[in-house]
Amino acid sequence: MENISSVAKGHKTLPFSAEGKQFEWNDQYITGLQVKQAANLPLDGELYLSISEPWKDEPVNDGDLVDLARPGLEQFFIKQKLKYTINCQEFETNKQYIKGGDIRRQGAISADDEIFLSIKGPWEDELIKDEQFVDLARPGIENFFSKEKLVQVVLIVNGREKSWVEKTITFDQVASLAFGVQNSNPNTIYTVTYAKGPKENPEGSMVKGDKIIVKHKMVFNVTATNKS
Repeated sequence: MENISSVAKGHKTLPFSAEGKQFEWNDQYITGLQVKQAANLPLDGELYLSISEPWKDEPVNDGDLVDLARPGLEQFFIKQKLKYTINCQEFETNKQYIKGGDIRRQGAISADDEIFLSIKGPWEDELIKDEQFVDLARPGIENFFSKEKLVQVVLIVNGREKSWVEKTITFDQVASLAFGVQNSNPNTIYTVTYAKGPKENPEGSMVKGDKIIVKHKMVFNVTATNKS
């Protein structure tokens, strides 16, 4: 792409290359943004200046100036799009790094859920915080997934503190916390009442099959009686 007005005035232009195509520029310096615009490159892409080995290619930000009058032809390129998945849905980007908050937004992940980067066994999957950056240029495709955030609360069951790591609890789970393994005798009847719960279920009773939301220091009273 040539600046026609400068060519018409007889000004000397300087060549540069972008993605293998040659262009002309009417100034000694060119910014990263001007390279993208002149070569019709994606504006959100990561622009690099090719550097001879053993040196690494140099990133060029939109506002950075590059001297086109140096010896040789300056060659620019956009890094190839990097693919990744969020909950098995495929995405791609021109950027090498992605922020946890962007993963959450793109994958429509609830603020109540946690984001993990899948890691091959025997290693554990990596928890990704919203403010954390992940390098997508590592070998292979990075696979992210979400799961419900575990909570750490203490429930008071029959006057005793019991640790709990889920947002909800079922009738059977409350009975198990109270008495351990439930009695399989069909003549045994469990009665469950609760208090000091969250706004969704502050107090009440439970029957078999019920599931309710829990809260730290929520109180449960469980009794077991035999049919007469």
